[in-house]
Amino acid sequence: MRPSLRRTVTGGVLSMTFLGAGLVAAPSASAAAAYNGACGTGYSVVNSAAVGTRGMTYLTYSSATGKNCIVTIRNTAGTGVYIYAGFQLAGQGDTAVDDHGTYTSYAGPVYISGKGACIDWSGAIGPAPEQYVIRYATNCG
Repeated sequence: MRPSLRRTVTGGVLSMTFLGAGLVAAPSASAAAAYNGACGTGYSVVNSAAVGTRGMTYLTYSSATGKNCIVTIRNTAGTGVYIYAGFQLAGQGDTAVDDHGTYTSYAGPVYISGKGACIDWSGAIGPAPEQYVIRYATNCG
């Protein structure tokens, strides 16, 4: 991890699976967490969604590598809470990859080769009850 992009693990690890439709409440544009560049050079944001009122999940892509990357970022860093970022090739649960745990600011980055495929992706932020977002079969190509 690059020193300029820090996160802190403060507790145990929980697990979340792709569960269903996400919450529709969205933070105001000024309050939404900006993409933090955690995926690295060459990755551009290709999709994003609010995680309830607590943050944003960003799906990025690198045309040079053919990989997607996902990061879930809290609107405001603070005491550690459960944060989840994960995805899979659409309809192929055996390809699922994620990062989740108790973090102060974000979960991820996580990478998957997505060239020629659609992506199912999701994010969640605690504390319980977690707010989450999930998108099925997006960003095909």
